[in-house]
Amino acid sequence: MNAFLFGFAAVAVLVAGLLSYAASSLPDGLDATTRHGCVMVEVGTAQEFHGDCLARHAEEHALANSPLADYTIGGDDRLTGIAGILGVAAAFAALFAVVRIIRAAGSDSERAEHNPDLPTESEST
Repeated sequence: MNAFLFGFAAVAVLVAGLLSYAASSLPDGLDATTRHGCVMVEVGTAQEFHGDCLARHAEEHALANSPLADYTIGGDDRLTGIAGILGVAAAFAALFAVVRIIRAAGSDSERAEHNPDLPTESEST
């Protein structure tokens, strides 16, 4: 099982690190739908939507200026692959933490089943 997980992790890192450069920068279906009926206008360094569309009422996300926003690092499109690898690493770290918590809870209940002399949580408080 560990070999499978390490293989899966390696493939995920390769896909995130290499194929992310081939991804389209054009808006996906949802973005394209919300922009339908508007024209994007450059205003200084920002972009605004003019016309009648849902995107005109959209607000900037609270994490829009975070280091890994828009699948880049600090807004540098050349670092898309590294941002993808960091995202995969963060996802695997979260998964690993959840699995450890679940295993620890399962181990505690197994110990209590195999050793009925141990006090339960309600008896020890």
